[in-house]
Amino acid sequence: MKAAVFEEPGRVVVRDIPKPEIAPDEILIEVRVASICGTDLRISRYGHFKLPQGQHRVLGHEVAGVVVEVGHEVVGFSLGQRVTVTPNVGCGRCEFCRQGLNNMCPDYEAFGVTMDGGFEEYLRVPAFALGNVFHIPDGVSDPSAALTEPFSCCLRGQRALGVGYSDTVVIVGAGPIGIFHTMLARLAGARKVIVSNYGAGRLAMARDAGADVVVDVSTENLAEVVRAETSGRGADVVITCVSSPAVQTEAVELLANHGRINFFAGLGAGGEVPINTNLLHYKGLVLTGTTGSSNYDYVQAMQLVADRRVDPSTLVTRTFTIDQINDAMEYAASGDGMKAMVLFGDGAGRQS
Repeated sequence: MKAAVFEEPGRVVVRDIPKPEIAPDEILIEVRVASICGTDLRISRYGHFKLPQGQHRVLGHEVAGVVVEVGHEVVGFSLGQRVTVTPNVGCGRCEFCRQGLNNMCPDYEAFGVTMDGGFEEYLRVPAFALGNVFHIPDGVSDPSAALTEPFSCCLRGQRALGVGYSDTVVIVGAGPIGIFHTMLARLAGARKVIVSNYGAGRLAMARDAGADVVVDVSTENLAEVVRAETSGRGADVVITCVSSPAVQTEAVELLANHGRINFFAGLGAGGEVPINTNLLHYKGLVLTGTTGSSNYDYVQAMQLVADRRVDPSTLVTRTFTIDQINDAMEYAASGDGMKAMVLFGDGAGRQS
């Protein structure tokens, strides 16, 4: 079968590798679609602390497919069942796993990191990861199902902020994550949603997703726009969706009294950010961050998609074959569009 294999930082190669053989307590998924995440791009360029030097790995964790083999000891899965996976598999024993927070497990396994992921024609799911496999509801397309994973991360991020009908929400960054946050803020009934981005290219999609005000920071001053749109009060909620220390510093200054902020985009190794803590003290601000999503978050996100409250597939702006994986990654990193999606076979996008 064909697979896109990470061999070392800066090198992802399409290879023919053996189709996985499953044990009696495992299942095999025929992958239909797999979208490219920022995490895939970072691993492809810099590696990952859970990937020892010389370790090859099939990347990809935003996946939808169909069950084609079921081990005779497995219950709850059947041939032909359409499924997706959540990437982070908790140990099941630590305090976080016992709270249902598999995304916070310090000893996690992950598809596309410690296990082969979705940029391959067939994905083997070991027994310990079967709890991370979810049925795709009828009427949900394969692309929407694959994109429910990053959407669920955004749902978790907004839950931490308690976005509500009285809030003015500022979303910094209009990439796929910023658009998902825009959709969610709109669903939460936010009073006003302001989305900023460097360059106007993606702001039209932010407007389509529900933004009331869009700000091209290459020509406008975001702080001035926020003051004007809030009569000088400031934003109730700010969500940073770009990896920039300067953005995080400035974002705190956009907040109103008792404002809340989620530093949603991480910074990697260069993560030192100067913050005026007087603002926290005298304004009573709440600063937080979230990473990933729990399986419970994922179930709720999928319900929103199944109920047609949102359609994540609208963010797919280009599709590729597995042979074009490096073109797909280049496109995903360019900022020219939104989501790059790899299609397999003739089943991509089928509704049921």
